[in-house]
Amino acid sequence: MSSIRFATPLATQSPENDSDDLSSSDSEDYPEEDNNFDDWVSDQALNRPCRSLFDEKDFPNVDDALRYDQSTHGFNLTETCTRLNLDLHQRIRLINYIRKDKSTSSQLSSLTGKESFFTSDEYLLPVIEDDPLLQLDLDDWSDDEDPSSLAHPQPEPTDLATAVRRIRYLEEKLSQSQKVLVDYRNIVSKKVDVASFAEIISEPGPSTTKAAEGRDDDSHYFQSYGEIDIHAVMINDKVRTSSYASFILRNPLLFENAIVLDVGCGTGILSLFAAKSGAKHVYAVDASGIADKAEKIVQANGLSDVITVVRGKVEEISLPDGVTHVDIIISEWMGYALLYESMLDSVLHARDRFLSPNGGGIMAPSQCRMMLVLCEGNEVYKERVGSWSDVYGFDLSEMAKEVYDNAIIDVVPPESVVSAPCAIKDLHLRTITPRQLDFKSSFSLTCTSAMRTNIHAFVLYFDTFFAVDDEPLDPSVPVTIIKEGDPLLAEVWPVGGKSLLRRRASMGSGRKVKENGNKKITSFSTGPLSHPTHWKQTVFLLRDPIAAEEGTVVSGTFSCKKNGGNSRELDVEIHYSVKHLEEPTVGETVVQIYTVR
Repeated sequence: MSSIRFATPLATQSPENDSDDLSSSDSEDYPEEDNNFDDWVSDQALNRPCRSLFDEKDFPNVDDALRYDQSTHGFNLTETCTRLNLDLHQRIRLINYIRKDKSTSSQLSSLTGKESFFTSDEYLLPVIEDDPLLQLDLDDWSDDEDPSSLAHPQPEPTDLATAVRRIRYLEEKLSQSQKVLVDYRNIVSKKVDVASFAEIISEPGPSTTKAAEGRDDDSHYFQSYGEIDIHAVMINDKVRTSSYASFILRNPLLFENAIVLDVGCGTGILSLFAAKSGAKHVYAVDASGIADKAEKIVQANGLSDVITVVRGKVEEISLPDGVTHVDIIISEWMGYALLYESMLDSVLHARDRFLSPNGGGIMAPSQCRMMLVLCEGNEVYKERVGSWSDVYGFDLSEMAKEVYDNAIIDVVPPESVVSAPCAIKDLHLRTITPRQLDFKSSFSLTCTSAMRTNIHAFVLYFDTFFAVDDEPLDPSVPVTIIKEGDPLLAEVWPVGGKSLLRRRASMGSGRKVKENGNKKITSFSTGPLSHPTHWKQTVFLLRDPIAAEEGTVVSGTFSCKKNGGNSRELDVEIHYSVKHLEEPTVGETVVQIYTVR
C-alpha cells in the first residue's frame, strides 16, 4: 500500500533542476536601446484598415483611405493640417471633429484654425476605437515637421558632416514627436479611464441604496456585475460572444416563435441575438444594476415589444404576462474553473421552475466538460515563485509560500502542455442537479514530452457545447478549437436593423433541428490550444514538481466543492501519485489543497 503525504511547504531554494534557469536574468534579452514601441505602433497604424473620414467605407490602409477622401470629396487631410499649421493635438481634434460632426469638405475648406473645437478636450476622445489616423507619428503626416519643407524639400546630403547634422536634427524632431504622443496618450487615458467612466454614467436603481455593512456573498457578487468594465471584457471575448451568436443566429428554426429565458442577462446581448433569430418573446433576468442598462439597450434597439427585462434573482422573480414555462433557457453562467461564482445553481433553479416540462426544452449551452492536463508551467513558476528568490539581491521567498494555496488564473502557452486532457466532470445541463456540482473524480494523465522535464502544475479548463436537442453528447464528440484568424472570430453578423434570412419552422414533437442527419453542434474550448478567452485557464501549482519523461503516468483524484466561508468560491483537493516507466510500483500519494477565488 502506497504512503500518503501532504505536499511540503516551499523550500527556500528552487528545485535543483531549475536552479540554472531561475538564476539567469531575462533582462539581457530586452536591451533598452531596442525598445522602439512608438515606431512599431506608428508602422502598424499605417498598415491597418482605416475608415474614410466622410463615408462608412473601410480601406486596407491609411494611404488608401486618404486618397479616397481626396479623390471623392476633394479633401486633403495633410494639406489642411499644413495650411492651418496644426500641432498633433489639433490634428487629432480635427479628425475626431470630422468623424463626430459629419463635416463636409466644403465646410472644412473654410476652417481658419481658430474654431473652438481646436481647443476642446471633447475632441481628443476617439470617435472610432483604435482609429489608425490618431496613432500616426508626426513623420507619417509629412516628410518633415516644417510645413515649408513640403514646397521646398531639402536636397540629399552630399558629405558626412551634412549627413550627421541632418541625422541629429531628425533625432531631435523624433524625440519631440514621441513626447507629444506620450502626452496625448496620457490625456486620453485620463479621459477614458474605464472605472471613472463607469462611475460617472452608472445610474443607481431603486435597490442599490442598501447599506454596505453586512454584505453577503450574493450582494457582493451582484454588485460586481453592476460595473460596466466587466461586461466590456466579456463582450470583447470573441470566442465567447461569437460562439453564442453562431448558435443562436444560425438556428432560426429552433428560436422562431420560442419563449426564451436569459438568466443573468447582463447587457442583454444574448437576448438581442435571440430576438433577431425570431424568438416570440425573451425574458431577460438579472439581479444586478446592469439590468437598468439592459432595459435602455433594448429600447434603443427597438425591441421592447420582444424583450422584457426583469430585475431580480431568478429564484425569487415571477415572469410577467402570466408566463409559467419557456422553450429555451440561454445563459452565460460559466466562471473560472467553470464552477467559480456558483451561477450554475441559479440556472438549474430556473430550469426546474420554468423550462417546459413536456420535453423538448433546450438549455444553451447544453453541456460542459471540465478538462485536466499536465503542464510544465515554467513561466508561471518563475513569475509567481522563482522571481521572489532574488529581488534586488535579497531573498524574498517567504512571499511565495502563499502561492500554492490558491489556484492561479492565467493563460498557459500551448507548448507547455505535456499530456492529453482527461475529462474529470461532464455536466449535461438538462439533467444535472445542484448536489452533483460538488464532486470527486479520478484521473490518469500520461506525459507526452519527448524530453525529460519538470511538471510544475495541473491545469484545468472547460469545453462548452450547444446542441439543438436535450440529448447528452457522446464523450467522443470533439470540441471546436478556435484559432486566431478563424472565420468565426471575424464573422460579421447582421446589424443596423436588417433581418436574418429565415426558413419557416417545422414544429414537430419537441424543438429538434437536424442537418444532414446529424446534430448541429456549436462548441468552444477555453483550453491552452484555443484562442485565449477571458476565462483563461486555472493553474494548480505543485509544491513539489514532478520529474517526468514520455510515458510517465500521473494518476489520482480531483475533488471540488463550494467553499464553506464563501459559497461562490471553490475548494479543490488533488491527490496524485506518479508511475515512471522504469519503476515497478507507483510512488507515494501526494495531497495538495487549493482555493479558487
